[in-house]
Amino acid sequence: MAKVAGGCQGWAVALLAGAGLFLCTLGWSRAGLTCSGCRSPVNPHRVPPVWTRRGGEIGAAARRTRSASPFPAPQPGPGAAAAGPGRTPPGRRGEEGPLPGRRLKRSRAALQRDQQSREAAAAGSPPPGQATRFGLEELRLASTTFALSGDSAHNQAMVHWSGHNSSVILILTKLYDYNLGSITESSLWRYKFGYFLILPFDSFLIIESSLLISSDEGASYQKYRLNFYIQSLLFHPKQEDWILAYSQDQKLYSSVEFGRKWQLLQEGVAPNRFYWSVMGSSKEPDLVHLEAKTVDGHAQYITCRMQNCTEATRSKPFPGYIDPDSLIVQDDYVFVQLTSGGRPHYYVSYRRNAFAQMKLPKYSLPKDMHVISTDENQVFAAVQEWNQNDTYNLYISDTRGVYFTLALEDVKSSRGLEGNVMIDLYEVAGIKGMFLANKKIDNQVKTFITYNKGRDWRLLQAPDTDLRGNPVHCLLPYCSLHLHLKVSENPYTSGNIASRDTAPSIIVASGNIGTELSDNDISMFVSSDAGNTWRQIFEEEHSVLYLDQGGVLVAMKHTSLPIRHLWLSFDEGRSWSKYSFTSIPLFVDGVLGEPGEETLIMTVFGHFSHRSEWQLVKVDYKSIFDRRCGEEDYRPWQLHSQGEACIMGAKRIYRKRKSETKCMQGRYAGAMASEPCVCTEADFDCDYGYERHSNGQCLPAFWYNPSSLSKDCSFGQSYLNSTGYRKVVSNNCTDGVREQYTAKPQQCPGKAPRGLRIITSDGKLTAEQGHNVTFMVQLEEGDVQRMIIQVDFGDGIAVSYANLSATEDGIKHVYQNVGIFRVTVQVENSLGLDSAVLYLHVTCPLEHVHLSLPFVTTKNKEVNATAILWPNQVGTLTYIWWFGNNTEPLVTLEGSITFTFSVEGMNTITVQVSAGSTILQDTKTIAVYERFQSLRLSFSPNLDEFNPDIPEWRRDISRVIKRALVEATSISSKHILVAVLPGLPTSAELFILPYQGATGDKKRPAEDLEQISETLINKLNQNLVQFVLKPGVRVLVHAAHLTAAPLVDLTPSHSGSAMLMLLSVVFVGLAVFVVYKFKRKIPGINVYAQMQNEKDQEMVSPVSQREGMPNVPQSEMMSPEQLVDEKLDTRPIGK
Repeated sequence: MAKVAGGCQGWAVALLAGAGLFLCTLGWSRAGLTCSGCRSPVNPHRVPPVWTRRGGEIGAAARRTRSASPFPAPQPGPGAAAAGPGRTPPGRRGEEGPLPGRRLKRSRAALQRDQQSREAAAAGSPPPGQATRFGLEELRLASTTFALSGDSAHNQAMVHWSGHNSSVILILTKLYDYNLGSITESSLWRYKFGYFLILPFDSFLIIESSLLISSDEGASYQKYRLNFYIQSLLFHPKQEDWILAYSQDQKLYSSVEFGRKWQLLQEGVAPNRFYWSVMGSSKEPDLVHLEAKTVDGHAQYITCRMQNCTEATRSKPFPGYIDPDSLIVQDDYVFVQLTSGGRPHYYVSYRRNAFAQMKLPKYSLPKDMHVISTDENQVFAAVQEWNQNDTYNLYISDTRGVYFTLALEDVKSSRGLEGNVMIDLYEVAGIKGMFLANKKIDNQVKTFITYNKGRDWRLLQAPDTDLRGNPVHCLLPYCSLHLHLKVSENPYTSGNIASRDTAPSIIVASGNIGTELSDNDISMFVSSDAGNTWRQIFEEEHSVLYLDQGGVLVAMKHTSLPIRHLWLSFDEGRSWSKYSFTSIPLFVDGVLGEPGEETLIMTVFGHFSHRSEWQLVKVDYKSIFDRRCGEEDYRPWQLHSQGEACIMGAKRIYRKRKSETKCMQGRYAGAMASEPCVCTEADFDCDYGYERHSNGQCLPAFWYNPSSLSKDCSFGQSYLNSTGYRKVVSNNCTDGVREQYTAKPQQCPGKAPRGLRIITSDGKLTAEQGHNVTFMVQLEEGDVQRMIIQVDFGDGIAVSYANLSATEDGIKHVYQNVGIFRVTVQVENSLGLDSAVLYLHVTCPLEHVHLSLPFVTTKNKEVNATAILWPNQVGTLTYIWWFGNNTEPLVTLEGSITFTFSVEGMNTITVQVSAGSTILQDTKTIAVYERFQSLRLSFSPNLDEFNPDIPEWRRDISRVIKRALVEATSISSKHILVAVLPGLPTSAELFILPYQGATGDKKRPAEDLEQISETLINKLNQNLVQFVLKPGVRVLVHAAHLTAAPLVDLTPSHSGSAMLMLLSVVFVGLAVFVVYKFKRKIPGINVYAQMQNEKDQEMVSPVSQREGMPNVPQSEMMSPEQLVDEKLDTRPIGK
């Protein structure tokens, strides 16, 4: 969802508000009048526009480069005139040659006509066929030229009038460095009474942030320093002294003293997502709407007062979070977006009431939405649906903005240089309900027009004759007139279509005649009867300015060459007269109309040469007229659509000046008369859920059930039963078929509940343990006031409600345990019942994964690997197992698997555990041999006193034991692997491994392993393996099997414990003997014997899932002697 926000952006930007002048002096402004006559900079590129604001009205600036349009479409306004919707085409043909840049293709006939025109002009005669349309005589306009002396280096300018009925003009000139992408210097000029004065400061490159404020039309300034850096400003639409300032660190400040004092409003505000309250919709004019980030990074819609925005006073009109950069506040509507299940959902609040989800046709499945208009209590939106790429569908809503119906399909769209979406739709000014749109049909773009807000569309009829009076053979629907409707990316540059509220019948646009819209052979067209008929006025693009309420049209040709004349029309473009406005040809950079409805003064900005100063030519058109218009100079004109006088349910008659008179009109009076029409079927559109068929009838769509009742409808109440039609919003028709097509109130019948659903408020089927879950109960039909609702949460808790309205805000519940819960809801009334089920997965965050498997195993024997989790209950999980270098994983729902290794060596195993959006993993390395031996080790009891039973301690003690064994036996460390096991009393596993050196020596045979085992056991029985744990604490290491070796403790207090340990060793030794004798598999005892083909023995993991889980880091490929440093811990936590 998108909307452009305005304000003051950047550095050295002049702003006007009433009689005050406001200057931002930090950063840089990125738009303005740009010098088309200046030498092109290196690597020129398009500069984004800057918006300035004067008391809620848009100020102006225009950008210019040699390859761009030389001037904006001028419009009267309080600053540089904001251009009307449209675009500046890239590349235009000049008066004597093409503009550098993109070359437009022209037909041979057009080139011949150009040559004839130039030859005729050189001979002093009119161009062929133009004698009756263009005047031969060149007339002179009253003008005055001013120069900004010494300002020849600056290539951009911004122009502002101080206010209505003021002669003061302020001009800010700037030097934009295209290599640096910023403003490097600037100057501010003030014009009054015929001369320019440069203000005392000529550079605004100020290190600290500050504001310069003037209350005497720029004659003097007062500087106010700030403790923040301004990025943009937003003035209140009514209160001139109220301003919002957005800082570079995403903080929003407010001022009620025109920027002299500031107060922090809110931190973490989204750019361009803050709005003043709309007068009439919000009771408090100082209320501010904004989108702010929470501490955890979510976006939220907040409202608060500009001088009192604390946590206690903030309001959150939308429950829950919203999508970032989705808040739009426009007129009576507030829009937000919330994505769930991969689909965007749009919500609207009308007149600040509770939010409701916007209802589009069921299977539109929108990918993107743009709010185009909210005029006249209705929302016009462009929606890109699931099967569209470069087109959008237009939808129009009911008054509340909730229910939308299709207005036009496949409207052309494009993306601007900054990635913004531009829809080819234009709302004609001055005529309610009139739009122009470019629709894509079979890969051809055609222009359509509507007079009733999209209820009916038709193609534009091409002119009957061309510019020279030759007949145009163009038959509908195969051939028609097509217009360019794109809105200019820079609000201050020229669009290629224009209309004005004060001249409701006149539309000027660029386009072409043919089967489709084209960028070639572009001409200018005008309609003086609101789009019913069109005339060609120029063969090349011009910018057109409306003066004197459209009584005078001023046209200036798009060209890169200097010009000295323009064209005027006093009869709505039927004939044109040539006027010179300067004696020296001027490179035109911009054209601005003086503020006011009765303006007849225009200012042309430009340069005489590539290196000259800025020139301002003030043109006064008042001298053209010798009198004001009287009643006898006007005639009535009735608005119509191809002869149909009823437009939007009314007949409107306007007053137009007679084309043969030449007088000054003055203030616009509006329509002379308006008379309502009798309602017909044409005044009604299809209601939500209905579609218009070829016979004109609105019938239910296949997905819509007309008999479904609102859930608020209960027995004894009434509801509006749609007829399939709804009156077009703002249509003023009366009587006729209005009663027949208007929805009828009907009594709510008693119905059994049907179509019951239960969902979560966010649409998810997962919830987090210990957090609120909000369930929403939805019912298609049934008597909602006379039913009982029972909800069973599946965890032993159930609730009941007397009616469905009690559940409108949702049913909240907190699950204390993890699992999959069957949530059931049953609705019952006297006529029947209905039920629904939801399976909810309650999880808790997965914090740690530990992979448990043996350190060593034998070849071709099954090994068990177990993923141990913390916490051990987290909900539904998926396990992904990776073995060695295999590229395909094994996916299971169980946390344990068995596998075998057929090749000796070191192997890695990785397990990834997926819990919701969280994925954790652990990797372990296992040694695989054909034969190996192991011994269980025990220790003198004093070691237990210092055993904290944590992984780090066990790893360190394992290294100490291994070093003690190597020192006592002189056996190579390559043959020894020691792992201290979790739990008390302290024990360890000693692995005796066959080792093959790097030179390829053969591994030690089984006899050698026996010899090494005997050596180790002898040393252990002789108490020769010991280590010092700390000063005064010596620990003896023993073989924990049947042996006569005494257990020695250095402290006498442990004699009783030594006796217990001796008895345990005896029992362990006896168990070893039984296993060896009968070759039985006894789980829990770690006896590793020599492996032979005829024997059936296995290694049993020392891990028990009742033990605690260690914090073992991820392992890498390593040799057997390194395993002791990484593979010592297998005990789970939390049992």
